[in-house]
Amino acid sequence: MENLRPWEKYFWSIILIVLTWGLGYKAEQNVFSDILPFSLAFFLIYWHIFKNVYHLKSVYFFLGLGILLRFLLIFGVPNLSDDIYRFVWDGRLINNGINPFDHLPSYYIDSEVTVQGLDKALYNELNSPEYFTIYPPVCQLIFAFTTFVFPTSVWGNALLMKLLFVLFETGTIVLLVKLLAHFKLSIKNALLYALNPLIIIELTGNLHFEAPMIFFLCLSIWLLVKKRWKTSAIAIALSIASKLLPLIFLPLLIRRLGWKQSFYYFTVVGITLVLLFAPMINGVFISNFGDSLNLYFQKFEFNASIYYLARYIGFQIKGYNLIQMLGPILGLTAFLGILGIAWREKNIQWKYLPEAMLFSICCYLAVTTTVHPWYVSLPIVLCVFTSFRFPILWSGLIWLTYINYSYAVYTENLWVVGFEYVLVYLLFGYEFLNWERRGLLEGD
Repeated sequence: MENLRPWEKYFWSIILIVLTWGLGYKAEQNVFSDILPFSLAFFLIYWHIFKNVYHLKSVYFFLGLGILLRFLLIFGVPNLSDDIYRFVWDGRLINNGINPFDHLPSYYIDSEVTVQGLDKALYNELNSPEYFTIYPPVCQLIFAFTTFVFPTSVWGNALLMKLLFVLFETGTIVLLVKLLAHFKLSIKNALLYALNPLIIIELTGNLHFEAPMIFFLCLSIWLLVKKRWKTSAIAIALSIASKLLPLIFLPLLIRRLGWKQSFYYFTVVGITLVLLFAPMINGVFISNFGDSLNLYFQKFEFNASIYYLARYIGFQIKGYNLIQMLGPILGLTAFLGILGIAWREKNIQWKYLPEAMLFSICCYLAVTTTVHPWYVSLPIVLCVFTSFRFPILWSGLIWLTYINYSYAVYTENLWVVGFEYVLVYLLFGYEFLNWERRGLLEGD
C-alpha cells in the first residue's frame, strides 16, 4: 500500500526542485559546504520516495518529475565540472576543418596558427590542456553541432548540449519502463535512475557523456530482446562511440547470440565504429588517442579502491608509486574477470543480461585507477533490473569526494575514500551473500 499521501507528492516535488536548483546553479566545485547538504538531502528524499511509492500513477508522476528536474538544469553552464571548455575547444576545431586529435591545445596558442574561436581565455579554462582529446565520435559530433549553432557562446553551447542530454535521458527512462515491463519487473524500479540526484546533476547538469552512452546501451538491449540484431549492433556501436566503456559488455553477448550470430553482430558493430571513427583517422590519430588512453591507465588517480591498496603495498615494497605497472596489470585483471563472468553464466536469458553487465562494470571499477562520481552511472542504471542496491548507496556516498576540491591545494582525502568503499563493499557483500543465486552463477 502506498505510504505517500497526495499532498506529500507535491511537497517533496517542490523540495527536489529547490535542491536541484541548489546543486545545479548555486553550489560550486570548491565549496563542499554547499554540495554536502544539498546532495545529502536530495539523496535521502529520493530514497524515501522510492521506498514509499507503489501505485503506478504515482510512479509515472515521479518519472515525469525526474524529466522536469533535468529540464530545469539547461539554463546554466556546468558548475561542478569544467569539461565544457574542452567540448567547445574541440567543436570549434572541427568547425574550422581541423581534426581535434591532431595537436595539443598548446599548439594553437604557442604557434602562429590562428583558429577562429580559439584564444588564450578559452585555453586557460581547459582542465587538461597538456593532453590530447579523449572524446570519441558521438561526443565530437555533438561538440561540432552545438558550436556550429552557437559559434561564440559557451553558454549557448551548454544550453544546446543540455537540451540534447534531456532528450537522451528521457529516452533512457522510457526504455527502462519498457524493459522492466518486458522482463516482468516492477516499473517502480525506473525511479532508481530517473530520480537519482547523481544521475540528474552529473549527466544533465554537468554534461557527462554517460547520458548518450546509457541511452544507446539501453536501446541496444531493447532491440536485442526484440530480436532486431542489426539495429541493436548499430545502437551499441553508438554507445561505444559515446564512451568506450560498453566494449567490456560484448563478451556477455556471445553465448546469448551463439557464435555464428555473434560473428555477424560484432561485424556490424565493427563496421559502424569504423564509419564513425573514419573522419578522425589520420596519420597521428592512433598514436595521439592511444597516448591519452595510456595516460588514463598509467597516470590519473582518483577515488580508486583496490588500486589504492595495491599502490600502498607497492610503496612499502619499492618505495615509489607503481602506477605504470599496476594500471595495466589491474586492467588485464578486470578483462579476465569479465571473461570469467561471461564464461560462468548459467542462465543466459536476456532478462539476466543487465545483471551480468552490472557485475562486469563493477569488476572494472573495482580495479581501475580513477572513479569519478559520474562513473557510477552505469552500475545505477543496470541495478534497476536486479535486486542489488549497493550502486544506489555508492551514488550517495561518492558525493563526498567533492571535498578534495575544497582544500587550498587539491588534495585527495583518503579517509573519505576509505569510508566510501568500506560501506559500499559491506553492502555488496551482504547483498551477494543473501542473493538468490540466480542468473549470473546458477540457473533457475
